[in-house]
Amino acid sequence: MPGARLAPMSERWAVAATDGGGALLVPLGRDGRPAGDVLKEPDLVTAVGSRPGVGRWVWRSTAEIYPRLLDAGVRVERCYDVEDAESLLLGHEGRHGEPRSAAAAWARLHDRPVPPDPPQRAAEPGSQSSLFEPQPVPVPFEDLLEVYADQQRRHGAAEHPDRMRLLTAAESAGMLVAAEMNGAGLPWRADVHRAVLEELLGERYAGGGDPRRMAELTDEISAAFGRRVRPELPADVIRAFAQAGIKVRSTRRWELAEVDHPAVEPLIAYKKLYRIHTAHGWGWLQDWVRAGRFRPQYLPGGTITGRWVTNGGGALQIPKVIRRAVIADEGWRLVVADADQMEPRVLAAISRDPGLMEVAGQPGDLYKAVSDRAFSGDREKAKLAVLGAVYGQTSGDGLKNLAALRRRFPRAVAYVDDAARAGEEMRLVRTWLGRTCPPAAGAGEDGEAGIPQEDGPSRQQEVDGEFTPGYASTNARARGRFTRNFVVQGSAADWALLMMAALRQSLRAAGLRAELVFFQHDEVIVHCPAEEAPAVAEAIRAAGELAGRIAFGETPVRFPFTTAVVECYADAK
Repeated sequence: MPGARLAPMSERWAVAATDGGGALLVPLGRDGRPAGDVLKEPDLVTAVGSRPGVGRWVWRSTAEIYPRLLDAGVRVERCYDVEDAESLLLGHEGRHGEPRSAAAAWARLHDRPVPPDPPQRAAEPGSQSSLFEPQPVPVPFEDLLEVYADQQRRHGAAEHPDRMRLLTAAESAGMLVAAEMNGAGLPWRADVHRAVLEELLGERYAGGGDPRRMAELTDEISAAFGRRVRPELPADVIRAFAQAGIKVRSTRRWELAEVDHPAVEPLIAYKKLYRIHTAHGWGWLQDWVRAGRFRPQYLPGGTITGRWVTNGGGALQIPKVIRRAVIADEGWRLVVADADQMEPRVLAAISRDPGLMEVAGQPGDLYKAVSDRAFSGDREKAKLAVLGAVYGQTSGDGLKNLAALRRRFPRAVAYVDDAARAGEEMRLVRTWLGRTCPPAAGAGEDGEAGIPQEDGPSRQQEVDGEFTPGYASTNARARGRFTRNFVVQGSAADWALLMMAALRQSLRAAGLRAELVFFQHDEVIVHCPAEEAPAVAEAIRAAGELAGRIAFGETPVRFPFTTAVVECYADAK
């Protein structure tokens, strides 16, 4: 049932780091208040490491404390990240964007001036420091304890208290997973990466500039236009087409493909190589790969829906050709697992639609099962209908497909329709566990309102090609499309947190050497000795099913994975 724990919990202690590497500690009662005297220890690592029976550590920020423990070989079972919980609770209360620090939470409790959060900063290549460190807003230990106790009260005031408690626990578990993945790193062969770059781009010229193959393509493009063109500059390309009597609005591939001109083919080829050269070229390799490992800084909950981002390194956008450099250590394997058709399965679970739950509980292809029920076996129509319902494609053929889907699975379609309507009306919209999409930032004279964006820049901090929560000006209908997807994608992100928490726990409980090394939305990679691969694959399968039961309760819905055991990441798909 929602609110169930992954394993029995024993004691709960609060801990804070002090100057000089020491620590303050205190046991906590069920009400979140101190249940004993505050202890002062000279060494943080020893203080935590000598208490293996503690079921959950409560601290200001995982980023402040856990990397120090990991560096000393100390791992904890569970934690409660006060500042991460504050962010989730503020969102649930309709106060998204207010400062999330423990110092700010204490100030709000006492009607004091609220200090702003420290600004986010760019990651430094080769560094494992946190996005929000090393300049936290200071808060006395007794104030931190007061904030934690008040958060326990606020959980009880949530719309679904048990679900909200589960969400903050899952997000804190994600913080532990992220820190451990940052420490472990993704296996990366620099020599293979260099060979791939030379194969694709050609050799580099002394003094910089484009590598040989890109320079050759630039010459082909310029010759086709009859003048020197810089293909990396869209404005220059658009002007060149205009001078040739062809109007293009952008240099996007799909638009260029419609143009009949000899420059198009080399231009499209150049753009592909340019992306690799700038995003994962020799400079990237030098900056981000150390001692055979790529260590991006994972940021759980970096987007409104709860999906992760990374602060530098492009970890969530590794092209398949570059994945040839992701190679397991000798004698080890990569267990690569993709959740199968996760979002439609999540929709079935949260909508409680009997027909869709039955379909999502069967083995095999979900879209094929839907097509057999509602689309006379036409799988493509079924897939378009399901994705159209989730993403709001409700015009043309999408409208016809949606109507057929609504007749067969009325509760599922009604669920996302209701979310869209709530979004259009500027109401708060929540995932199954309680993660909240913020209301509009404000409306203009024409009725437009601020809409949270997941995949485009607008007053947002770009982080590794994705975007942290922000707003773009658009109308209420567009916000409805966003919230229609938010309830599904966000609930899927919540499920993924629980899946990783369960997987992490089961790998440790089994005494395996396996390490979680990569996570992207619906994909996870575990690096393990070859002989452990079958056990790891089974652990991933079990973790997905357990996460489904914990998040959504007992339903017929299954959450299967497609799993590959490979030496090279590129061979997994």
